Amino acid sequence: MANFPTILNHILGIVFIIIVFALAYAYLKPHQLHKHRKVSTLFLKISYLFYLLVLLIIVYLSALVRGGLEQVFMGIEFFAFLVVLFVPTIGIFARKLGQFSKKREGYNYFFTVVNILSVAAILVMYFI
Repeated sequence: MANFPTILNHILGIVFIIIVFALAYAYLKPHQLHKHRKVSTLFLKISYLFYLLVLLIIVYLSALVRGGLEQVFMGIEFFAFLVVLFVPTIGIFARKLGQFSKKREGYNYFFTVVNILSVAAILVMYFI
């Protein structure tokens, strides 16, 4: 039988995932789409939320099931994990900057692909 601190860590990990995902959903508001770029905006927001959900679950499993991030992502994989951790998030925040306003549709599609590739990279690094 598992002890209380282990069970508490698992419960807190799940609560953390729910809170972070809810905050991201509230920030992105995927139900509100741009009137001129509906499809690209929807793809970007949904792909980012999917990326975030996969990332949170992998971090949870790495930290609490497999003994820590340093056990799962060793050496160069850890640096690749850091890149995959920050690039999609920077992309979702930078979309509101003025220099991307005229090229927003291409920007949205580009970061949709980045988010999907990031999910694939996270899953490959975790399972291999």
